[in-house]
Order: sequence, then structure tokens, then C-alpha cells
Amino acid sequence: MAGGGASTSPGSTLVLATHRWWAFGLYGLGVLITVGLLALSLIPSSSVARSDDAGPHEQQSTPYARVPASAQPVAERLTFGALDDLETLDGIEVQRFASDGSVYFVTVSARSQSVLSWLVGRSEPAIEFITSEQRYGVRTPAQRRVFSLEQMRTSEQVAQFVALQRLGFEVDLFPGDVLVRQLVCLEVDETATECVREAPSAEVLEPGDRLLEIEGQDLDGVEDLTEVLRGRAPGDVVEVRIERAGAGELTVEVELTDSPSDPGRTIVGFLPFDTRRVALPFELEIDTGQIGGPSAGLAFTLVLIDELTPGSLTGAVPVAVTGTIELDGSVGAVGGVPQKAAAASRAGARVLLVPAAQSEDDIEAARLAGGPDLEIIAVASLDEALEVLESLGGDPLRNDTLGAS
Repeated sequence: MAGGGASTSPGSTLVLATHRWWAFGLYGLGVLITVGLLALSLIPSSSVARSDDAGPHEQQSTPYARVPASAQPVAERLTFGALDDLETLDGIEVQRFASDGSVYFVTVSARSQSVLSWLVGRSEPAIEFITSEQRYGVRTPAQRRVFSLEQMRTSEQVAQFVALQRLGFEVDLFPGDVLVRQLVCLEVDETATECVREAPSAEVLEPGDRLLEIEGQDLDGVEDLTEVLRGRAPGDVVEVRIERAGAGELTVEVELTDSPSDPGRTIVGFLPFDTRRVALPFELEIDTGQIGGPSAGLAFTLVLIDELTPGSLTGAVPVAVTGTIELDGSVGAVGGVPQKAAAASRAGARVLLVPAAQSEDDIEAARLAGGPDLEIIAVASLDEALEVLESLGGDPLRNDTLGAS
């Protein structure tokens, strides 16, 4: 060719142009997919996710999901005061023994979800999409915070009482604040599922209110209400000073009513929290941070016992624990068990103790979410939990060894 220049055939030009169009096409497809995924991650899941819990002919959107949060050693959250010169009822000296940190309490969280997270998570056993009412109930944010923290404080107190009494300490309960948990229902509908008439107190009192005085008489505990209301009848109006989250102290007038469960007894018209507190023989603090709710009660109880007795309750086997604890040592049901199983498994726990009071469906869902490496064991009481831990290789609890060096 003249001048030695290179030439390009028409066929080569066509191939290059075709390749360019393919490249542009793939690039455009990639952009569309990216934009689509971004859009799906921004659109709330409520636009597609629905729950049938409201009834067979009614559905509610599910903009939130209950998901695994964390599994943390309980021992790191305990702070003891001086134990010098302390003894149990049997005259045994008290010591604190270093825990191996193998007992975990588990938590869940409820987060806003997008269409993308719904598409990805709807088949995951550890993710449960829930409605706004299932997450928040019908309470205000201030009420929810009061309830959650009060439940955790009560859980701590009961755990301390049960653990120390189990170890032979002399432990006393004393009255706590008078706190409204729920207003009394005087009449329900035909299905017995919805209240159609509340006590007159519902006109001025709200869940979460703290009662300070009635007719100028201080209230140091729920027990004081009996004396304050002596001689009064349904329909009487009393002046009540209360403290309300977000509003401070208020004075309201409450019409008294007849107890629906105990006719002839005059009541204010609310169900109280159990806010009793424990008088301990030494200082003890459980740092719960911003964690609310009562579901760590059994875990607190077990670790307190472990810290005050020699050996290891778990035999150093990582054990996660969930369940409320009652004054009689019984273990109560909790929410989010499948999510807690997933959190425990991710943290390396080999066993998860759950309440026997959970439904069979809950426990089966927990086994699925926890995977094959996590053993789920149901317990009904503190004694059952201690027996299970011993069967896993833990040291048996013997009161006569308390404080032994």
C-alpha cells in the first residue's frame, strides 16, 4: 500500500462497532440494576410486606423486622461491693470467684426495613417482619421507655433475690414506687379480646404514670393504697398527685370504682408494676446500659450464683440464656426466641437455654434459626437450669461450698 499505511477492512470496523454496542449495553444494564437496587433499598417494606395477624380478612403492613442483635457475657456487667466479713445464714464466709464469662444474655432489635431487605430476608428463619403495633404497641414513646426500663430493673431485682436466697443469704423485699402498668377493664366485647369499657381512672391516668400521693397522703408502695382507700366507695372522687414522663408532676381527680375481680373492694382502677426492691447484704450493681425488658432475668440469676460459688456452673461451655425469672424461681416466656438463637450461634454459644413456657413453634423456629451447632434446651425453673448446666459438665451447686477457698 502507498505510504506503507495500515488499512482497516469494513468487516473489522463492523466487529469493533458491535463490541462497543455490547459494552454500552452491559454498562447500561449495570446502571439500571444498580439504580433498581438503590430504589428497592429506599422504598419501605410496608409497600409490599403484609401481616395477617390483624384478622383473617384484614392485613397490616409490616415496615419493621425483628432481627438478631448480640450475645454478651453477663459477668462483665456485674460490680460487687466489699464482701469482707460477710456470712450466709449458715455462717459460711462469702467470697467472689472469678467467672469464666461463659454465660451470655442475648438481645434482638426491631429495625425499619426496605423492599430490598424484605426480598432478601423474607425466607430467613431469624428475621420476623412485624407491624408498627407489634413493635410499639399502643403506647407513646415515653411510656414505652418507662415500661422497658422498669421491666429491666424489676428483672435485676428478682434475679438478685432468687440467686442470693438460693445461696442461703438473708434477703428482704421492700416496697417500690406505685407505677401504672395498665388501666383496669370493666367490660370486654363478645370475643373477650377487646376492652369496651375501662375504669373511670382511664380518663386521667395513663400507663407509665407514677402515683405519688392520694388526698395528700404519700404512697411508699402499692400496699399503702389499701389504707388510703379505707372507708371510700365506688364513685368517690379523690385527688391524686402523679408524675408523668415528659410532663412532670400533675394533680388529677380520679373517680374510684369497684374491683371487677373482687366485688366489694374499692380500687383506683389500674394494675401496677411489681416494683419491689431487694435489700442486699452487700452492694451489687448490674449494668444494663440501654437494654430494656425482663428477658435477661434467668441469665442474671445464674451468673450471680456462679460468681459467689467456686468452680464453673457451665464447665466453660459457652451457654446463652434467655427467660424471665420469678420470685419462686420459675422461668417465664420471652419474645424473639428465634432471633436470639441466631445471635447466640453467631457469638459461638453451643447451648441456648429457653423457657419451657415458649410455644413448640417458637422452640422449633429457634432450632432452625440457630443452626445445627446450637443446642436448644427448654427449662421451667432455676433448678432445672442448674441441672442442665451440670449435665453439660458444669460444677454442681452445693451451698456448703459457698465461700470455700
